[in-house]
Amino acid sequence: MNRRDELRSLGILLEGPAHAQQDSAALRIAVVVGTAGVGKTSLAIRWAHQVKVHFPDGQLYVNLRSYDPGPPLTVTDVLGRFLRALNVPKEHIPAGEEPRAELFRSVTAERHVLIVLDNAATAGEVRPLLPGSANCLVAVTSRTRMSGLVIREGAHRVNVETLSQDESIQLLRAVITDYRTDDDDADLAELARLCARLPLALRIVAERAAARPRMPLRDLIRDLRDESGLWDALSATAETAGGESDEADAVRTVFAWSYRALTPQTARVFRLLGLHPGPEFGVAAAAALAATTPTRTRRHLDSLASAHLLEECGHDRYQFHDLLRAYAVDQAQREESPEDRRAALARVLGWYLHTAASAARAGSCTFTMPLTLEPLDDGAEPAVFDDGKAAVAWYETERDNLIASVRSAGGVGLNRIAWQIPAVLTMVIADRESADTWLPAQGVALESARRAGDRYGEAITLDTLGIAYRHLFRLAEAEESFDAALRIFRELGNRFGQAHAANGLGVAHMFVHRLDDAASCFEQALEQARELDDALYTGAFTRNLGWALLEGGDLDRAEALLSRSAAMLADIEEPLEQAEALTRLSAVHRRAGRLASAHQTAEQALSIAGEADGTLFEALALLELGHIALAQENGAEALSHLQQAAALFQRVGRPDLQAAAWDTTGEAYLLLGRADDAVAFHRQASAAFRGKDDRWSLALSLAHLATALTRKGVQEEARECRGEALRLLAEFPDAVAQAKRSEVEAASS
Repeated sequence: MNRRDELRSLGILLEGPAHAQQDSAALRIAVVVGTAGVGKTSLAIRWAHQVKVHFPDGQLYVNLRSYDPGPPLTVTDVLGRFLRALNVPKEHIPAGEEPRAELFRSVTAERHVLIVLDNAATAGEVRPLLPGSANCLVAVTSRTRMSGLVIREGAHRVNVETLSQDESIQLLRAVITDYRTDDDDADLAELARLCARLPLALRIVAERAAARPRMPLRDLIRDLRDESGLWDALSATAETAGGESDEADAVRTVFAWSYRALTPQTARVFRLLGLHPGPEFGVAAAAALAATTPTRTRRHLDSLASAHLLEECGHDRYQFHDLLRAYAVDQAQREESPEDRRAALARVLGWYLHTAASAARAGSCTFTMPLTLEPLDDGAEPAVFDDGKAAVAWYETERDNLIASVRSAGGVGLNRIAWQIPAVLTMVIADRESADTWLPAQGVALESARRAGDRYGEAITLDTLGIAYRHLFRLAEAEESFDAALRIFRELGNRFGQAHAANGLGVAHMFVHRLDDAASCFEQALEQARELDDALYTGAFTRNLGWALLEGGDLDRAEALLSRSAAMLADIEEPLEQAEALTRLSAVHRRAGRLASAHQTAEQALSIAGEADGTLFEALALLELGHIALAQENGAEALSHLQQAAALFQRVGRPDLQAAAWDTTGEAYLLLGRADDAVAFHRQASAAFRGKDDRWSLALSLAHLATALTRKGVQEEARECRGEALRLLAEFPDAVAQAKRSEVEAASS
């Protein structure tokens, strides 16, 4: 089927605004509309491939799933995906729909990008996803006419009708030609009529005919005519699509006809797959649903794909068309008892939980709280991982399904699974995700733990929420979450939890330079760790206490604690934790003026972190090496270290530390006599700190900016920056802040 007329109509949008839209500055939008199964997505993607050469800055595709039985994607989530695809660092992606929409429009303002928004239901969900440049082009597919987009945004609507009789026959022959040669056009035309000439239904029927080359086509026609199974779920779809009841009847008839031809075992796999939390899945998850082996499951999935009841979307991965997923859900509700449906869902959700725990153990389990996992049904076998890379790859593939699993588990009262999935992934999420990616799921987890009266689960979830809020620099909410977790852990007498939450609260205090409060929290955590005789917690919390003392200027005590911490963490073979302790120890040596010792210690930290593939910890060591080079008045070497550090901080999503690297880069440029570059980097750092409301770091950066502006001869702005820095520093009562105020005041006199 060529769809030449539709492609020609879409091509009008590339002929210039005189043909497509009256306003040359208006965004070009194509709305491809038609009934379910008519081929809208295929047409839009085919056209996108043809015209992508005109959009060198990228092509974006998303299935909004507005007609899927499961929940549709949120606009906030889609915007996050688009921004990441456009190489916006995850730490620069704000939380919330409107800020993300504004950033998306800004990022695309000067770009030529092609965007396909598949399966949209309303103009309201499309508008926030529209780019900010008339150089971009958007293709929307929908079962509705999208009149709002046509009227308000001037969208160009292309109606996709059912195929003509000749096109339908052509499609049927394209599938069966290698299997059947004697079918006449009259019989094929009758088959096409029974399929309402819809491509989705035609492909299913053609595949059935090809699989039975010796069966007369008239017998297939008779079977299809006699098929009396009805699909009530499609009635609503037909109304949404404009009341095409004949087409809806044809589709559900074809689905039922094809479904009833499956073996009982394959049919059961098909309908149970409708219970999967997401529309895409792997063989192992399907095996858990069906309580059978992966080998047998793969055979069933291949049979379903051959019958066009599933689509292959990668190695050992499959997905549903939304109509077929709805049909599978309907058949599961008709043919499986409520008990069997719940058992199947519990198996697959339990499989995700236990496999996530396995991935976390292989990938990043440091500081994960001990859990007794919800038992896994004997019919499900979780995956195991040989190394961290395989574990992380699995997590990244299954991220959406894991988030959907939390929502599904919470929705059916499988409360322990709901809160345990994000709990086992705490450090994986913290190390690899934009902090708001999991926030909605963590909210569901907290509700589930509370609904079940599970105080331990509630405390753990509050602690993980505290980490997320801390990474978002929503520090008041972080402190509230850690405080609540700490109270519950105390009620339960759980020392591990108390140590974990107290340490988390201490780190939050460090972020706002509340050094005494931070030290107090770290001392509490360390006391609990010693009572537990936990070597990892003791080593890590000793390091954190040394960090607080370092920032407070108590170098002797800091050196003793950090040296002890590094030795303890080396003894228990925790290289990344050891590397961080050595980096902090290097800072002590530098501030004490022992630069050779500082350099040697930082290089040791960098080597250990590199061997352990610890990107964040490499970046911390490089930042410290930059500080040391500055102290040695070697600006060129400082720049080399700092540029590497900034790039690595961006990669791991630490905007606070990246801004610190920028600020120090400004100092290096000033040392080299390049005041303009120094000012630019200090401005960039100050803007980042201001955006996060990091008042301590902002004060330091403004003081540096004032120095660079003075060197450049911009005295008035320099005075303004020093004045703001002094006002900010006055908020901090500690000796370090007082010394810094004196330094800034001296520079202004």
